[in-house]
Amino acid sequence: MKVLHIITGLNKGGAETLLCNLCEYDNQFKHTIISLSDIHELELSFSKKNIKVFSLNFPDGKIKISGISKLYRLIKKLNPDVVQTWMIHADFIGGIVARLAGIKNIFWGVHHTILFYGSVKWSTILILKLNALLSHLIPKKIVYCAEKSRSAQESIGFKKSKGVVIQNGYDVHKFSKNPDLGNNFREELKISDDTFFIGHVSRYDPLKDQDTLIEALYILKKNRIDFTAVLIGKDLDNSNDDLVRKIKEKELSGNIHLLGVRDDIPVIMNGIDLFVLSSISEAFPNVLNEAMACGIPCISTNVGDAALILENTGWIVPPKNPKLISNAIIDAESEFRSKNSLWLIRKNECHKRINENFSLHKMTEKYKKLWSNNL
Repeated sequence: MKVLHIITGLNKGGAETLLCNLCEYDNQFKHTIISLSDIHELELSFSKKNIKVFSLNFPDGKIKISGISKLYRLIKKLNPDVVQTWMIHADFIGGIVARLAGIKNIFWGVHHTILFYGSVKWSTILILKLNALLSHLIPKKIVYCAEKSRSAQESIGFKKSKGVVIQNGYDVHKFSKNPDLGNNFREELKISDDTFFIGHVSRYDPLKDQDTLIEALYILKKNRIDFTAVLIGKDLDNSNDDLVRKIKEKELSGNIHLLGVRDDIPVIMNGIDLFVLSSISEAFPNVLNEAMACGIPCISTNVGDAALILENTGWIVPPKNPKLISNAIIDAESEFRSKNSLWLIRKNECHKRINENFSLHKMTEKYKKLWSNNL
């Protein structure tokens, strides 16, 4: 089976990484990828694995007629059995052009829950509303990565009978418990074994709400909790003047490491003691799964399917509530320092939860079954 994937872009992110992992893991179907924007750093990953990748080079937020024409010609030339689109803009553009090119087996991919005015471009909101209308005409099925994502889109008009939930899957060999990796990371930052080490991997974005996280860490410091935190991801570095200013205002400069983008996330996850997600909107947050696969307990705001992922292994708190986040961190720190078996049991349950329920193999097989059964 020839599967053509159309995605908004191939920068490093949740949906992008899932697409990469799916294509690299599956050796049965033939996968090709078209990126509406630049390919960037993920291009080399595919070139080594005989997966063809094309780029339409759309400028950020702008549609090029030449790019639309190229997309149409590529689809006609590739003549795929299935077109699977990924994310809002690709669902819209890829879905319409694929249909015009004569493709009937079109599957959309939705990887968000709620979009807030002010946190995303108005044009994105508009396209989402258009997608709600087109969902009745274009896709054969709509793949949601989370139950909360499905319910949110169907509430604004997405066709209910087409919805299918395929939860994200993770490479449980790459993301696994490895104390040696963790020790290397702690040594890099000179973090002692008895220091309670908090991690946060994301991008600097209003939807990720690092302001609430910083406020929660400030409350910890006021309560004389001994901790060190590391923030990792795009714009979470010392060149971000706004972020650095906020940290200095709370007198947390000595407690927080800003490392920016890193390629060794399994190393980082193994090095921390607790992962904290402070987002106000998510679908199926990958970072929780990656941390838990490495045996790291998590605190998360109640967004998307976070509660489903954590089940009874961690702490769920309301969004935008630094006091409750800090209370949860204090509970975790107390359990960590108790030196009894509860913390070790929790860590083992985290790993088991992801290994048994959200593996890359299970996700890939669900996609393949969906495509095969709807031809």
